Amino acid sequence: MASSETQQSANGTPYLLPATAAQGLANYPHARVVPGSPRVVYVSGTSSRRGDGTYAGCVTDPASGNHTLDVRAQTAAVLQNIGTIIRGATGGAVGLEAVVDATVFLTDIAGDYAGMNEEWNKVWPDKTAAPARTCVQVAALPSPKLNVEIKCMALWPQ
Repeated sequence: MASSETQQSANGTPYLLPATAAQGLANYPHARVVPGSPRVVYVSGTSSRRGDGTYAGCVTDPASGNHTLDVRAQTAAVLQNIGTIIRGATGGAVGLEAVVDATVFLTDIAGDYAGMNEEWNKVWPDKTAAPARTCVQVAALPSPKLNVEIKCMALWPQ
């Protein structure tokens, strides 16, 4: 669960990844755990950013500075990062299997929807066990090195 220094507030208990992991760019936790039965874990929008500031699925041409983005690699990294957050917030009790709802943000839905779905379907190959999902196109994400971000909600049975 969240570190012992973290206390529950009116909106639940925040969970923050260790300082070696990618940190939020503003003041928000990686997740917030709301008490109840079951507990609900709200995961903030998560990208493929790594703890060292680089992005999975992004290759930058040193000459031009242009970025080549791979939605499959980014989606796989996003889902892995979300799994890490959920396992951390729940003390390892649950992971991606506990996700009940997700919102996927893509910067190019026409070009990237199929590739994102390929990676999504590797995590949830059974439609009946997959979370509910909404996918939308956005004008931009917080970095031009990103083409996918996912936020979700998971249940933590007691």
